[in-house]
Amino acid sequence: MVRSLWSAATGMNAQQTNVDTIANNLANVNTVGYKAQVAQFKSLLYQTLQTATTTANGDPKPTSSQVGLGVRNSSINSIFTQGSLLSSNSSTSFAIDGAGYFAIQGSDGNTYYTRNGDFTWATNGNRGLILTNQDGLPVLSSTGRTITLGTNYVTDRITVTADGTICYPDANNNPQSLNMTIGMYQFNNPGGLVRKGDTLWEVSPASGEALNEATNRNLAPSRMVQNYLEGSNVQVADEMVNLIVAQRAYEMNSKAITTTDEMMQTANNLKR
Repeated sequence: MVRSLWSAATGMNAQQTNVDTIANNLANVNTVGYKAQVAQFKSLLYQTLQTATTTANGDPKPTSSQVGLGVRNSSINSIFTQGSLLSSNSSTSFAIDGAGYFAIQGSDGNTYYTRNGDFTWATNGNRGLILTNQDGLPVLSSTGRTITLGTNYVTDRITVTADGTICYPDANNNPQSLNMTIGMYQFNNPGGLVRKGDTLWEVSPASGEALNEATNRNLAPSRMVQNYLEGSNVQVADEMVNLIVAQRAYEMNSKAITTTDEMMQTANNLKR
């Protein structure tokens, strides 16, 4: 096997993954709560051409001679920096300023977490109103229950405090607590969360269990902001630069294959 061909081929595969990751970031530049991803790489095994103890003539030698066999993608990491807070006209738009996550009950009954606070009040039959995300999945409170209100509430008059407490004005138009709080949760290692699509995340052994801000006093509390949404943390200028670099690297690996092919063709022509 010609090592240069294999190394260049693995380089093209790795850079294709890099381009795919960058393209996905750019596609989600306007996705609420989206967290950018970055591809990480590692070198493959090295082949020892000559040991550290002898040269071709058998003389002592302090260094070895090794050649690499290419590269591969080792991981795709998520960047959990805070996105910009974008103003919204909807009273059910919420942004979290801090490390917290909203809790969402999935259609399978499991709990997922998100930074996308684009919620809405949906009718829950004769039982009143329920706070859901745009896919109709219920938002959970700090006690892990769905947030349900009676039919006598006007949704446009509902306000939420910085700690997530849901309030409704009394006869004097003073907000009064409804004894319900939108849950906010944190993780010891957010990088260990598993993406489930639709800006949802799933707990994994690497992330650790969700930590409830309402009951865990050792956490720095997050701040909930009504009438705002957290935008994507994708930096378009940086992604475009990374895309150009990835394309150039792909072209260089392709050129290495072409050059190797030309060298092999020249070597074959020497026999003629």
